[in-house]
Amino acid sequence: MTAKSRSVNEMASQMKEIRRDLEENEMVASMMAGLRGTNMDSSNFADEGVSMRLVEVDVGEDPDDRLPLVYRPEQIDAFWSRRPVAVTTRLMQLIGVMGGFLTSVVMDFAFGKLKENEVQRAIEIRNIVTSLGPAYIKLGQALSIRPDLLSPTAMVELQKLCDKVPSFDSDVAMGLVEDELGRPWHKIFKTLTSKPIAAASLGQVYKGELMTGEEVAVKVQRPFVVETVTIDLYIIRKIGLFLKRFPQIQTDFVALLDEWAERFFEELDYVKEGQNATKFAEQMKEDLPQVVVPKTFSDYTTRRVLTTEWLNGEKLSQSKEDDVGKLVNIGVICYLKQLLQTGFFHADPHPGNLIRTPDGRLAILDFGLMSVVDDNIKYGMIEAISHLIHRDYDAIVEDFVTLDFIPKGTDLKPILPVLAKVFDQALEGGGAKNINFQELAADLAQITFDYPFRIPPYFALIIRAISVLEGIALVGNPEFAIVDEAYPYLSKRLLTDDSPRLREALRYMIYGKDDVFDAERLIDVLSAFESFKSASASARGSLDEDDTQSPHSRDPRVFQFPEMETILGPLTAGRPAARQLPLPAPAAFLPFRSSLSTQNGAFDVVNGESGEAREALKFLFSPEGTLFRSFLLDELVKSIDALSREQFRGLVTSLGLQDLMLPNLVPFAERPILPLAPEVTEHDKQVIQNIHTILSFLLGGKSLKSADDFRALLLRGGSVARDLGPVLPAVVREVLPEVSERLFSRILARLIRDVMT
Repeated sequence: MTAKSRSVNEMASQMKEIRRDLEENEMVASMMAGLRGTNMDSSNFADEGVSMRLVEVDVGEDPDDRLPLVYRPEQIDAFWSRRPVAVTTRLMQLIGVMGGFLTSVVMDFAFGKLKENEVQRAIEIRNIVTSLGPAYIKLGQALSIRPDLLSPTAMVELQKLCDKVPSFDSDVAMGLVEDELGRPWHKIFKTLTSKPIAAASLGQVYKGELMTGEEVAVKVQRPFVVETVTIDLYIIRKIGLFLKRFPQIQTDFVALLDEWAERFFEELDYVKEGQNATKFAEQMKEDLPQVVVPKTFSDYTTRRVLTTEWLNGEKLSQSKEDDVGKLVNIGVICYLKQLLQTGFFHADPHPGNLIRTPDGRLAILDFGLMSVVDDNIKYGMIEAISHLIHRDYDAIVEDFVTLDFIPKGTDLKPILPVLAKVFDQALEGGGAKNINFQELAADLAQITFDYPFRIPPYFALIIRAISVLEGIALVGNPEFAIVDEAYPYLSKRLLTDDSPRLREALRYMIYGKDDVFDAERLIDVLSAFESFKSASASARGSLDEDDTQSPHSRDPRVFQFPEMETILGPLTAGRPAARQLPLPAPAAFLPFRSSLSTQNGAFDVVNGESGEAREALKFLFSPEGTLFRSFLLDELVKSIDALSREQFRGLVTSLGLQDLMLPNLVPFAERPILPLAPEVTEHDKQVIQNIHTILSFLLGGKSLKSADDFRALLLRGGSVARDLGPVLPAVVREVLPEVSERLFSRILARLIRDVMT
């Protein structure tokens, strides 16, 4: 059994089992439906009779008496302090709306009907939040992905706030378009729908056509949004300041509100939203050209009007096309790239924002809410995954601190036993049925009471994105597991990122906490990398519909090595220059769990092409693999040393001289005589086995059980060497001197040790 099947594969299988078991519980199933957005219907608007109460105030001529366009709590406080009547009116609205609901809840409690009326009350909460306007809708949306704060039923209803809010009068919208763009709308747009096609908390969308003939989506911000949002922030902040007087309340609600409000204000600027979309598209276009982002027409975009390219399509969650599974895989790679590489994260990935275009691409919409993930969090998540694979719970608890789940300085010792129990029970098999949830819940409740555990805002957004993609995938593939899709990208990051933290994470992945090299773990990482290359090729849209064509014809991409012409020199004299290394693209995405087979001790060839170098080998000999080659030098040197001693011992034995002893002529040496045949330890044998295993994998051969196996491997190695011919001289020139130096140092150190001790 490989390290992979003991860890990642097994983990994926057990996670699927746990998910199925958990979702037999009605409340859990309801919560997951909310997170995944599968409870959505096709309507884009709120229920009939639900209206939004906005605050309309007149602003005078005084330029100092204005609401800010970026979040300035002091300026907001000064503005509304001068308007006590408006503040009182808003307070009465809030009390009036909430009073009836709270009375109903009290009555339910008194008559024991809380459970019976739970769904009805959740619907009332959604309608109340909707009626109170943008600030409360956004708060509701934020809470809808917080299972630690809300019941599953409430989450399901608040999920509907994502794309089901009331529209406003189109005449008002057209007037705002004219005010913002400086001329009548019909002089800019050839056509524009008379009614909105969708409404959201901050604005609504119309479909139109520019005079140039380009179809566009025009988003128009609601009137009095800034006024309504700021008066609510003013009131909530006053309540938070009042609560700070009570030391027993440890949460700083004012700080949380200010952090949330600062990001919310960014959503009010449609120019910023257009810039976000442009930046996001630029980051994705090279690796993921099948991810589509609507083009922003900056000439027709202002702070309150956004004009973008119109994209035809259907919600990915509602599509019945055969390629939905592939698009989900592309979506997973896309979000992993945001999360672990660019750090510029699309923070509103509900099902309404993921579209399948008619030509089979994945369109992502709405870039008003973006989150920035810093390097510490990005690297911390990768480190946590590697620690989880090795079940290093001490390190995982430390990761919780790095990832902001637990404040720095917290005593982590009481947390470790509960954490170990959770993971051990889950990962040892048996799934959720093997876990005593009542006992576990009691332990976790005590810890969260004793320590300020929290779900960081960025992580709640990650959970939402993963849940949405998982929900879509499960419709067509009940066996979908996000681990299967995430590990190949993780491997790619580990192999290609030169940051010291990821260098160390890669080493940990292969050596583990006991610092013992694991060849099969190395193969696990490399085969996952190959799967990423396959998925990436598919995501680039480079596959031909005719799967009978060769991989070379399906994927014209090549590694370019222009410097090889001068390096090869006379080696290529009289022969055509071979300066391109083909990069084959398998016909479909191959999950990493199937790219490496261990049946009968054999490794399958991923590319399936006799005589063709596999992706892992190409990576090792490419410029991108320089760091990884350096990483493997120690093992290469140890294997050469061990192989040479094994071969010399075999020669001595074949001559019958294995028992011959030689005098030790070194003064003061502890051993007077030394054996002619060098000692080959169990560690040496393991090193040799490691190199056999790795070579077998890289060259696409089977396990080496006989001399015939080894000869076949060498023959295949010669064929692969011809495939890699253009790059081998440069790699040899880079690696050989360092290998020689390290090998000489190792042999010298061993000789001194053998002679002197």
